[in-house]
Amino acid sequence: MWSSSLRRTSNMKCLFISAQQSLSPSPKLICNPHVTPSPSPPLFSSASFLQPIKSPAICAFGSKPRSYFVRALYTMQNREAISYLTQSQAAEIDEILMGPLGFSVDQLMELAGLSVATSIAEVYKPSEYNRVLTICGPGNNGGDGLVAARHLHHFGYKPFICYPKRTAKPLYTGLVTQLESLSVPFISVEDLPLDLSKDFDIVVDAMFGFSFHGGGSGVLYRGAPRPPFDNLIQKLICINQYDQTRQKSCVVVSIDIPSGWQVEGDGGPEGIQPDMLVSLTAPKLCAKNFCGPHHFLGGRFVPPSIADKFKLRLPPYPGTSMCVRIGKPPQVEISALRENYISPEFLEEQVEADPFDQFRQWFDDVVAAGLREPNAMALSTACKDGKPSSRMVLLKGFDKNGFVWYTNYESRKAQELFENPHASLLFYWDGLNRQVRVEGSVQKVSEEESNQYFHSRPRGSQIGAIVSKQSTIVSGRHVLYDQYKELEEKFSDGSLIPKPKNWGGYRLKPEMFEFWQGQKSRLHDRLRYSPREINGQRVWKIERLAP
Repeated sequence: MWSSSLRRTSNMKCLFISAQQSLSPSPKLICNPHVTPSPSPPLFSSASFLQPIKSPAICAFGSKPRSYFVRALYTMQNREAISYLTQSQAAEIDEILMGPLGFSVDQLMELAGLSVATSIAEVYKPSEYNRVLTICGPGNNGGDGLVAARHLHHFGYKPFICYPKRTAKPLYTGLVTQLESLSVPFISVEDLPLDLSKDFDIVVDAMFGFSFHGGGSGVLYRGAPRPPFDNLIQKLICINQYDQTRQKSCVVVSIDIPSGWQVEGDGGPEGIQPDMLVSLTAPKLCAKNFCGPHHFLGGRFVPPSIADKFKLRLPPYPGTSMCVRIGKPPQVEISALRENYISPEFLEEQVEADPFDQFRQWFDDVVAAGLREPNAMALSTACKDGKPSSRMVLLKGFDKNGFVWYTNYESRKAQELFENPHASLLFYWDGLNRQVRVEGSVQKVSEEESNQYFHSRPRGSQIGAIVSKQSTIVSGRHVLYDQYKELEEKFSDGSLIPKPKNWGGYRLKPEMFEFWQGQKSRLHDRLRYSPREINGQRVWKIERLAP
């Protein structure tokens, strides 16, 4: 990551093994400074890409604001929207960072290693890809790998270190001591298995960085890696080969540049082809030739002065994250997408006797976890012929009388509820591996209740409810905008906006609850509540259903 003039030692990279999993999007970048800007502000600029995206709830469950995903989609579809650095530019940025801007090598190494570890955690979960081999070289990229391994240990992974060309500098010996204090095993090159995929799940390649020239360190000879690095690179190349099921045996993660690649070229068809590349500061030119599914940017430390000087076009980092996905969207095999849920037990003797109380408990858990829109629910209805339809709506209240939402009484769902006043609600809370189904009969809430809620909404939402003739055909979006502006002007004096007669609420009175909690190996918990009459009183019977 940093230039050889500042580090005196050659770079190396660490190795981690894992399989491909969840996707993380990434954002867009600043506009061309030579192009006249449009009236709407650019999504990214050298002044704004360093700023965190504001989110109403940034939590440990990894929720991200919607603006992040919008910009992420643009970036993945527009690779040229991101700046790529030449070797000389990368070296100059390092000189500025560790010169007039006052950064130290250990500071940048810590930030880089944390960026690598968080990038890995974004895609490869420790519950499935736990064993991580970090192969480190003698330079700063090797240090990045040592730092990453330490963070991965604290993230719940089981790291191993291969560090064949150690340096006696205090910075590196200190990193080794830190890992040894965590009982992280160090493995010699001779003790590595012939097939790394048999013993490890993720391999992190941190052997050679962008300024790696050898420099008398004894790791290169006439431009080619000396032993043992030539053999280690071959081991990584072998991992790229597919087995008979055409599934990868393990994955390779390269830090900044795949070892053996030219900074402004590539590694050729026979070079390392990593599954993940974590670029640092900004992608190097060779990253344009990266064809793996996961390209991340790390190193959240670039000051605006550098961004402006080099006209860097980089995506903003979401929330408090140390990494952001860039490049093309990953290609996935839909049939291979799956989660092996890990959740606490959900047992009959532990649940509330009343399903409303149980729902309140789970809903409070979702709110406390900071999941976005915990009140979002799928509402399923059916017409008199039994043809179903579903859509997402927002829960606006619930108590022992039922679950309430609001809508246009002339919409499709309203028509179906008129023909068949029964519906199903589904709440899905991914961050907690939970969902709740509620089935029952539906009726309109009182006009007074609808009026009270309508006037509690933002004025813009009140006007929007008048403008939208829900489910009818509109000739164009401009029609909605024109009507909205007309009404906005009409009520600009702050006068009361009347609730439309065809707008109001519905209440579903539950006749069945099902609480679902994801568990390992698809052995999910399903507890159903159904009402019974006992001695003239309504009670709820709790039954476990097969997953």
